Amino acid sequence: MAQPDFRVLHIVSSLGMGGAETWLLQLLKHWRRSPEGAPKVDILVTSGNRSVFDDEAEALGARVFYARYSRREVATFIRRFRRLLRTGNYAAIHDHQDYSSGWRFLMGTGLLPPVRVTHFHGPMVVNVHATRIQRIFARAGGALLIPYASFISSTSRKLLDDNLLQNRWLRHIPKSAVYCGFDIKRFVLNPAEARAALRREFIWPEDAKVILFAGRADKWADIGNPTNVKNSALATAIGIDTALRDRRIHMLFAGALSTGVQILEQRIAKAGLSTRIKFLGLRKDIEQLMLGSDALLFPSRFEGLGMVAVEAQAAGLPVVASTMVPSEAVVVPEIFERVGLDATIDVWTEAILAAINRERPDFSECRSRVERSRFSISNSAKQLEAIYRGEMPCVS
Repeated sequence: MAQPDFRVLHIVSSLGMGGAETWLLQLLKHWRRSPEGAPKVDILVTSGNRSVFDDEAEALGARVFYARYSRREVATFIRRFRRLLRTGNYAAIHDHQDYSSGWRFLMGTGLLPPVRVTHFHGPMVVNVHATRIQRIFARAGGALLIPYASFISSTSRKLLDDNLLQNRWLRHIPKSAVYCGFDIKRFVLNPAEARAALRREFIWPEDAKVILFAGRADKWADIGNPTNVKNSALATAIGIDTALRDRRIHMLFAGALSTGVQILEQRIAKAGLSTRIKFLGLRKDIEQLMLGSDALLFPSRFEGLGMVAVEAQAAGLPVVASTMVPSEAVVVPEIFERVGLDATIDVWTEAILAAINRERPDFSECRSRVERSRFSISNSAKQLEAIYRGEMPCVS
């Protein structure tokens, strides 16, 4: 059991609607309910900006600090960061920004706590489209993990296998997949009531079949753009095709909007479907949306894990995801189908229609299976606490 003064510093870009940030909020809620001795959390925000979850994090007892991490302000960042380390009395530091954590560990030399966790939540910048300077800095940051990181974690074992276990320079560092857990109690709402409320909100008929897309809209509206990680343009094309085939089909996009949304909405309007396919922007009631929908469409081009797909299963919502979503995200296989990114729109449409019309397992059974998995917030928190105390079994 951790001691009452057991304090951990988490480092994130911002407290926005991302997977790492929502997980951190769930951890704060869990540890607040836990007996005395649970970790106390400080958060360093490297964008320097407040976002949607800052107030909530502070209300849950976290201390939030701001220091912009950029080449122009590196001296100021180092000064603030070292002051924080000097006064924070941390048992562990948990940096959620992959290779760039190596640079921050270097900046904290002499003041770092004994446990220093680097967390990979998505594709490493050295492997995706980035400038030459970004690649150089990322590789250098990765090299700095060799002397500084005491533990490497990632959102899935697949991410470890594909990117980290192959790096012989990092083999000596303990590492493990650490899943972003969530509180299953979020899904105790009545599905029938959620369905009715959803249809009332958008003035849709009672027999409407709703496809949900949950994730930020990509910047570009062309389907083949390799930087479109969430694949919202492909999802729009699938939604249009499915809605044209079946008059009952309606679709919701929940997530941050982008400059590409206007073009996607024009395509929807041209198909005569503006009243049936809608972009909602950010929503904090994702549980109700999931409980009220009939299928989750998740055609991502890349996912560290894809927590939204796990949450959907906790809601008993059938999932049609791309094969780029790691198989570790599958908890209830009866309601989970994976489709290749090279599949035609017609194949995706057939998969969505089949998911909507297929008989589902009992909702409570789906929720129970997820609660017993490593995705429950209690299991996720236990794993983290073991890492912070240096007790976590690892793969190498």
